[in-house]
Amino acid sequence: MTEPALPQFNVLGTRLEICCQSPMTGFYRDGFCHTSRSDWGRHTVCAVMTDAFLQFSLSKGNDLITPNPAMGFPGLKAGDRWCLCAARWAEAHQAGVAPPVYLNATNQMALEVIALSTLQQKSAD
Repeated sequence: MTEPALPQFNVLGTRLEICCQSPMTGFYRDGFCHTSRSDWGRHTVCAVMTDAFLQFSLSKGNDLITPNPAMGFPGLKAGDRWCLCAARWAEAHQAGVAPPVYLNATNQMALEVIALSTLQQKSAD
């Protein structure tokens, strides 16, 4: 896995802040929504999980609820912060179930998929 180029910036143009360390999130499991060419899913949106989003993700074949100890994945519950794929967040937004986002911890690369104004409407900051 190629390490991300640092520093990376958030959607507001300032240095990217940490999303969550418990559970440890991010494509690189460093707590940040860092990204690079290795991150095909672009795990760039720092979101606070909701039951509605977790069920939506499950319905799309991505089970974020069930723990997978072999992969070091504790399973998520409502209230947890997690770096989501920008495209999945956008899909959830279209379906009316997008979770709130932390703009300071959402990577500017998310703007390739989601308009800043849309993210701002769902801001948890």
